Amino acid sequence: MKNLDQNTWKEKLTASENAVILDVRTPKEWSEGIIPEAEKLDIMDTDAFLETLKEMDKSKEYFVYCRSGNRSGQACQVMDQLGFEVAYNLEGGILEWSGETISE
Repeated sequence: MKNLDQNTWKEKLTASENAVILDVRTPKEWSEGIIPEAEKLDIMDTDAFLETLKEMDKSKEYFVYCRSGNRSGQACQVMDQLGFEVAYNLEGGILEWSGETISE
């Protein structure tokens, strides 16, 4: 897991050929807007979260965010333990995001 500031996160995301953006917030938080192309996976629904992670392609580069960076940091640690090759945590989460968001 690597914690990345917003600019580095965006740069690596743009440069990646196999990136997956992962929003680990709750459904209520998703309704407030998400980063475009983000896949939603609620970390608070522990069983579903772990089961879904186990089925995901571990060779892709995952760009993970939450509201403030705390839960996404935890998600990245779990991903590391499950053998994911690359998981980047967005420091400051969507609260500090200055890029585009879309409504669901």
